[in-house]
Amino acid sequence: MSLSKLNTPLPDQFPRSSGVLMSVTSLPAPYGIGDIGLGARDFIDKLASAKQRYWQVLPLCPTGYADSPYQGLSSFAGNTNLISLDDLVANDWLTAAELANHTPFDPELVDYGTVISWHETQLQLAYKRFEAEPVNGKHHLAFEAWCADNSGWLDDFALFIALKEHYNLVPWTQWATAEAMRVPKALDAARHALGGRIAEHRFRQWLFFWQWMALKQYANDKGVRMIGDIPIFVGHDSCDVWVNRELFDLNDDGSPRFIAGVPPDSFSKTGQRWGNPLYLWDKHQATGYTWWIKRVDAALGMFDLVRIDHFRGFDLYWQIPASDDTAVNGLWLPGPGRALFDAFGAARVSRIIAEDLGNDLGGAIDLRDDLNLPGMIVLQFAFSGTETERKRFDPKNPASNFIVYTGTHDNSTTVGWWANTTPAERKVVASFTNSYEIQEPNWLLIRLGMSYKAHTFIVPMQDLLGLDDRARMNKPSVTGGNWSWRCTREQLDSPLWDRLRAMTEQCNRASQ
Repeated sequence: MSLSKLNTPLPDQFPRSSGVLMSVTSLPAPYGIGDIGLGARDFIDKLASAKQRYWQVLPLCPTGYADSPYQGLSSFAGNTNLISLDDLVANDWLTAAELANHTPFDPELVDYGTVISWHETQLQLAYKRFEAEPVNGKHHLAFEAWCADNSGWLDDFALFIALKEHYNLVPWTQWATAEAMRVPKALDAARHALGGRIAEHRFRQWLFFWQWMALKQYANDKGVRMIGDIPIFVGHDSCDVWVNRELFDLNDDGSPRFIAGVPPDSFSKTGQRWGNPLYLWDKHQATGYTWWIKRVDAALGMFDLVRIDHFRGFDLYWQIPASDDTAVNGLWLPGPGRALFDAFGAARVSRIIAEDLGNDLGGAIDLRDDLNLPGMIVLQFAFSGTETERKRFDPKNPASNFIVYTGTHDNSTTVGWWANTTPAERKVVASFTNSYEIQEPNWLLIRLGMSYKAHTFIVPMQDLLGLDDRARMNKPSVTGGNWSWRCTREQLDSPLWDRLRAMTEQCNRASQ
């Protein structure tokens, strides 16, 4: 379907509006990583003051390999390193003096090793104090009720993490065979031996979701809606795969036969070898896509809207032999197509955003349009992408059912991108914006994105701040140094919010 045919009336949940993309980990906070406490509430206040409707975040799952939120340890659990430790002081589970006793953290980068170790110590202490409270007290009663409501994923996850710690964090395929293959007697023995640690991990998940849902309510009360992110694939070393081996393309020992990624493209000449195991879609279909429905329901319980990453994989996905070092020798295979979304039902589908980026999308575009899902436009690709991308993301695009971004977490920042553009690309940018002496390329693209016909515009925080590529969040196909950028308190308190509000109002995107 052509882009011009997508200029349909805006759905009620997508009025003309704008927002900011900001990882929770990047927020200013005193303990080495952003959290879901005071700093997050302050960020929401700033969004509201600038008349922004959306805060889009990266996945909030507990991270595994390379600290990537797209290689999570669970699709259902929360990252407990994001728990606000300061908010635990009010419950007497920690003290201000204890939290003040730490070596300085880097305010501009997350040092995951140091951060995780320090937060582990504080969360252990908080649990001991919680455990000492009366079992019939309000906290214990609330905790037990929440655990019962979430037992469908929580019990397996708490056991998985306790076993992973027991085996010094190695992948589950390297555990004792009986536990790796989930032999019932072995799991019963593990539950008995690791019972204390299992209970503690349940407590941490309760804290995370207690704080997160309070934060979401705070945002909604301020007129800010939360956009979450569902990676299409899950990490191999995850509770998801360990519990549901029959739903994934694995060898008998649990190792993946084939893995996910994409072929060579503008990001990488050898493609992207993500390493995630592939789904056995026929097995999912036989269950009525039950696991996927639970996964989407969990996300929709946390967010107002969710973006599903790598939407094209539902039409065709790239199968890479697990033994290959690159993604070059892959094969396109059919995904579940419309059947999966029919199983979701209209109410769920109405809250989904399709991450429909990439070359030669073919049937994925037809699927997106058939479902009337909002797609994505990335402005950097409108000028520096492939010929297909430039045509698709043309600023004259009349379609409305899109979300426009200056860039995403996988792109250079706009200032970093601009530094590497060619004279010809800059000339095209100038022709579209009528700006020929460009001093602030980030604000130029923000203004351009705001002016699109598309119903929604979202800008990464780094572009609001005008930061170069040292603030880039992720470089695809590079495993080190990603996901670590942090926004300082001074940066967050800059006058940019007044400027953003004025531009938002001028472009008729102000949240009411």
